[in-house]
Amino acid sequence: MTMGFNRRRTRGGALLAVLWLSAGLAAIALSVSSNVRSETDRVSTSGEGLRAAYLASGALERGILWLQWGNSGFSSNAPDGLPRFWNYTMRRLPMRFPSGDALVEIIPESSKLNINRADPDDLYRVVFAVSQDPARARQIADGIMDWRSPNVNISAFDQYYLSLGPTFRARHASFLEIEELLLVRGMSPELFYGNYTTGADGRLYARGGLRDCLSVWGSLGPFDVNTVSPALMEAMGMTSETAASIVAGRQQRQYENPQQIAGTLPPRISLASGFSIYTLRASARLRRPDGGYSDVVRTAAATIKLFDPRRSQQPLHILRWYDDAWSQAAIPPYPGMPIRGGNVPGQPGFSGDSQP
Repeated sequence: MTMGFNRRRTRGGALLAVLWLSAGLAAIALSVSSNVRSETDRVSTSGEGLRAAYLASGALERGILWLQWGNSGFSSNAPDGLPRFWNYTMRRLPMRFPSGDALVEIIPESSKLNINRADPDDLYRVVFAVSQDPARARQIADGIMDWRSPNVNISAFDQYYLSLGPTFRARHASFLEIEELLLVRGMSPELFYGNYTTGADGRLYARGGLRDCLSVWGSLGPFDVNTVSPALMEAMGMTSETAASIVAGRQQRQYENPQQIAGTLPPRISLASGFSIYTLRASARLRRPDGGYSDVVRTAAATIKLFDPRRSQQPLHILRWYDDAWSQAAIPPYPGMPIRGGNVPGQPGFSGDSQP
């Protein structure tokens, strides 16, 4: 009887060991499968990002060609009466590719404030509109004035720069690149490139940075209402509510008639013309096999100068190329880009733009 009890006890211990071993193997299998799935998703997202980046670059190159052809007089009208390529009134070029869709924004540099010619008050208002910090806005505006002003002596800003590592001094001459603004005291990448804010619905929305408001090729106004940044509109005296209304309106259809905006714009915001230097920003999304769009968005940008074909054999010159460029079109809900099912802005059936 004792032997039977011992035999049952041995069988019970073996069963318990098998159960523990099975639980351990199940936990290991679950961990491995979770890691494999995470790595698969990561590789898939990385692959989609690379494909979307090439799609954005391709759309940008096509947009440059369309501007070149339109500037050379090759832009005849399509059967629907719209320009086949580009004309001087167009600010957005929706493009379709077999692998996805893209939106190319055409922004005249004269729609930005000239950082080398603007007075201190304009600079302060622009920086304040972006930062919402009066003390910081004053420091950055003073730093810009110091950077571009001739000075044989070491200024207070130079003393600060010389305390950094590596040390440097302000140029004390005109800005040659807008990226020099990143070196000015008080500046941060968030202020320069833009940042995200939380809307009333709890979603993240993008707010442009100073590089969308200032340029070394900019002007002192008037600034084109169809492309001027919301922050620059506010700096020129427009309320944030009116600026948001203008942005929402031009996303649906660009303004072509002064009567559409009569009485709503400050003196330095208007329907401007006579541009020669443009920044093109392409935002691309891949199309999935089910007809929907990937959440991965990539952007690319270039600044180009168009030449008068009657006076120059060179059609255009690419001044800058950026592999990544912030754009409202790259932020959900992707204003101006197809939402679902391949609808295209400007064509029948387009579901409409969304307010950023």
